[in-house]
Amino acid sequence: MASIKGLVKDTAIYGLSSIIGRFLNYLMVPLYTYTLKSCSDYGIYNDIYAQTALLLVILTFGMETTFFRFMNKEDGDKMRIYSTALIMVGGVCLTFAILVLAFISPIASLLDYPNHKWYVGLMFLTVAQDAFQAIPFAYLRYKHRPYKFAGLKLLFIFLSVGLNLVAYWLMPKIDPSWEIHIGYAFAINLICTSIISLCLISELVGFKWRFDTQKCKEMLRYSWPLLVLGIAGILNQVAGQMMLPRILDPEEGRRQLGIYGACIKIAMIMALITQAFRFAYEPIVFGSAKDKNSKAFYAQAMKYFVIFTLLAFLCVVAYMDVLQFIIEEKYREGLGIIPIVMAAEIMMGIYFNLSFWYKLIDKTLWGAVFSLTGCAVLLLVNYFFIPQFGYTACAWAGFAGYGVAMLFSYFVGQQKNRIDYNLKSIFTYILLTIVFFAAMQYVASAVNSNILRMVINTAFVLLFVAYILHRDLPLSKMKTIRKKR
Repeated sequence: MASIKGLVKDTAIYGLSSIIGRFLNYLMVPLYTYTLKSCSDYGIYNDIYAQTALLLVILTFGMETTFFRFMNKEDGDKMRIYSTALIMVGGVCLTFAILVLAFISPIASLLDYPNHKWYVGLMFLTVAQDAFQAIPFAYLRYKHRPYKFAGLKLLFIFLSVGLNLVAYWLMPKIDPSWEIHIGYAFAINLICTSIISLCLISELVGFKWRFDTQKCKEMLRYSWPLLVLGIAGILNQVAGQMMLPRILDPEEGRRQLGIYGACIKIAMIMALITQAFRFAYEPIVFGSAKDKNSKAFYAQAMKYFVIFTLLAFLCVVAYMDVLQFIIEEKYREGLGIIPIVMAAEIMMGIYFNLSFWYKLIDKTLWGAVFSLTGCAVLLLVNYFFIPQFGYTACAWAGFAGYGVAMLFSYFVGQQKNRIDYNLKSIFTYILLTIVFFAAMQYVASAVNSNILRMVINTAFVLLFVAYILHRDLPLSKMKTIRKKR
């Protein structure tokens, strides 16, 4: 059976690329927020990226997860599954790119950017490549090649960071007349994505490309609920960003979106951990589905996922006095939403872990039901409360949407495919986190010294770590394991 040790190893490799990439991307946040003239400019950036995130889900239409499922079910020619998936996704992406080039003006007008149609065009061509790349990257994960996977992800990040530094920092120093605008970011993204596409050529050759019509039908039957699930899931992440400038006055909406988008970048440590965990966990889960002890492994993995995301939550809250300088001062009015967004991300991660019960029994329709329900809650909260509370409503809408989807998935899953999660331990950690969070909030309001606040908060974090070591990672057990080796 796949072990926790193997999961930790792969998560560490995938996570390292994600952590380094996310850290370097954090450099882009101050670069943009300190150099762009207004919050509205950064709001445009976040709005277009939110739209492309939704497009990415549509263009891949659940084929990543479908690919893993069918590769592990197939007893014959597995490369036939791979080539069929490549042709399906590649055909959709190529058609999309041609349509974008042919109808860029009406598309840009429809999205409220008639004067910035090349922003839209650059990003939509980028997302077409990103969607196609999803299958070769999934193949690398299936073949357990995390080093190449991580290497290409890091190459993209380093190229992107380097070119952004040239455009937004170096060129203004060389040429004072250099005009800074957010359009450079979109062009740089297309350049870097195109380079990664070239680096994936070796995953596209060396085998016979064949399209299996029967397998295509079976894969589409499996994937269409995943598409619905994915659309609902990504709307849970970006619907608020898309609705802000369209419910509020456009200029005020983009200003608030700029603030919201900058602040949630600080909270994205949760998305980082969830993504790294997913990259390692998904192939292992499908590969060990027939193992008689697999459910015990899933339960154990869930507990450790919750523990370490809660630790990350406390670390971000503890050092907010430092992390706030990632964004320029005019954006810091939104710092209060960060704990809400992080809590929502934790629930999204738990929901992802819970989702395997219906994926493994080929009942992906349940995932669509749960995600659509959560999405409906999110859209309603945004629609009714954005006019009064602005971006704060977006944060709480995500919290409510993920919470509903998580709870529904858990209770239905326990009826359909029961897994004995250690709820007592999980809830103990949640309660402990709430206590420490409340204490940190009190310290933030009662202590004037930044240094003293961080010292006290560090003590809280260390107490939480000590509890983890005492309850679930006791040093005495680690010494015994070493001796056995």
